[in-house]
Amino acid sequence: MPGKERTPPPVWDDYRDGSSITTRWNDNDPYGHVNNAVYYFWFDSAVNRYLIEQSALDIEKSDVIGLVVQTSCEYFAPIAFPDLVEARIRVEKLGRTSVTYGVGLFRGDEKTASAAGSFTHVYVDRENRRPTPLSAPLRSALELITL
Repeated sequence: MPGKERTPPPVWDDYRDGSSITTRWNDNDPYGHVNNAVYYFWFDSAVNRYLIEQSALDIEKSDVIGLVVQTSCEYFAPIAFPDLVEARIRVEKLGRTSVTYGVGLFRGDEKTASAAGSFTHVYVDRENRRPTPLSAPLRSALELITL
């Protein structure tokens, strides 16, 4: 849209928790930077690592699983191998059966995001795939990183 100003990138303190990611040689595409699809792997890994560390999710045995129903990403600056990346996370919206996460990707020790995105999990029963309310341990873990 002509004349529309781009939203500035988020900064480190806009997020509540994080984990480190090591880029891999094969993350780069022919243009010399990490391919856009890899960013979505990082988003998913950062959130699920947090949930597992908080004992809020057992990916093998839990009766409830999170299904991604929406994703987005904005790119501000390139990331390339062999950069180290910090994936910072937050909860932007906490519902009864769903949660929208915000994820910022920070290159090296930079405090301004190279990329920022969001994705929404709807939590469902593992067997019948019907939405189910967030468990108390899951909700508690999510509240710790809610804006």
